Amino acid sequence: MSDSTTQNAPGAPTQNANGKTNGNGKRKRQLFLLTLILLVIAVGCFLYWFLHGRFFEETDDAYVGGNIVQISAQVGGTVTSIKADDTQIVKAGQQLVTLDSADTKLALSQAEAALAQAVRQTRQLFLNNDTLAANVAAAESNLARAKDDMQRRQAGLSVGAVSQEDVSHARDALKSATAALDQTRAAAAANRALTDHTSVTEHPNVLQAATAVRNAYLNYARVNIVAPVSGFVSKRSVQVGQRIAAGNPLMAIVPLEQIWIDANFKEGQLKHIRIGQPVEVVADVYGSDVKYKGTIIGFSAGTGGAFSLLPAQNATGNWIKVVQRVPVRIALDPEQVRAHPLRIGLSTTATVDIHGDGKQLEAVQTDYQTSVYEDLGKQADAIVERIISDNASGLPQQKKKAAAPTAVPHT
Repeated sequence: MSDSTTQNAPGAPTQNANGKTNGNGKRKRQLFLLTLILLVIAVGCFLYWFLHGRFFEETDDAYVGGNIVQISAQVGGTVTSIKADDTQIVKAGQQLVTLDSADTKLALSQAEAALAQAVRQTRQLFLNNDTLAANVAAAESNLARAKDDMQRRQAGLSVGAVSQEDVSHARDALKSATAALDQTRAAAAANRALTDHTSVTEHPNVLQAATAVRNAYLNYARVNIVAPVSGFVSKRSVQVGQRIAAGNPLMAIVPLEQIWIDANFKEGQLKHIRIGQPVEVVADVYGSDVKYKGTIIGFSAGTGGAFSLLPAQNATGNWIKVVQRVPVRIALDPEQVRAHPLRIGLSTTATVDIHGDGKQLEAVQTDYQTSVYEDLGKQADAIVERIISDNASGLPQQKKKAAAPTAVPHT
């Protein structure tokens, strides 16, 4: 059989009239299939973005935030004991640090004595009103008697029964009685000016001394530094024996139930983000196994660069445009936080569902408060009332032993 009629072996490349093979046809088909697959993937990605992805904004520039309660001394003194250390849990009202109370206790005793003296002196002012009123009555009686004597002597002078000297003496006695009456009336008026429209307990002298007692008691009570909130102790810097002044930072307390997420979104992502929209938060410490449910509760009033220590000087000639980020605060579900505790500063990823609409600016009321200091004022008032009661009424039958300053309760 001739070569022109010989058939190609199966699988062998075919040759055209010029003797070239048709292997590039297979490659074309493969490229076509690859292009088709990429096109399908692109269409799928577009459909995913159009139907789902465009309704979510995500950032991994998000961190756990929370309150850091700084504990500082309200009065100066020497540290005698420390009852809490880093990583420990403390309850609101629990004692943290104790200062030497010798000076404050002495000042309280002096203030109590000054209050007792002020009450007794004020009582004397009120008692003097009666005494001075009696003096006025006596002076009026003396004046009336002097007038009668003067009239009798003038009548006796006309008949020669008394001498001119007796009349002069009577006239001088009348002048003295008049002056004595004016003097006693002035003294009574001066004393009434100190006591009018008030009482012993409401007298300014007593109120001033009572204020000094309250201030001295608060200083005495504040040598025991207590925790204003419950939380974890951190950043302890105080040491036993250290001399501290009022306002010196001692430690910090972090209430981990009061935490949130500060997510820093790019300015281009904020177009559809609103307050109240749901957020899914994943913390790096737990991974995707734990997904926190959150809600946007507010936006920062400025970008992070505007509030930085050295803000950018955009008005200078070397300005370079940089995409800014705005902190967005996200509240977390308290139950999830209790089940999976977080620490301040941990890294997270926040994904916002922007389906819903809302406001970008909204007035949010936040109320952080503590009641651990309320009892101090009540205890100071109790001491003041006791001292006033002991000294405003009649003197006791037996001399009472000086009461020691009321001890500050330890919770």
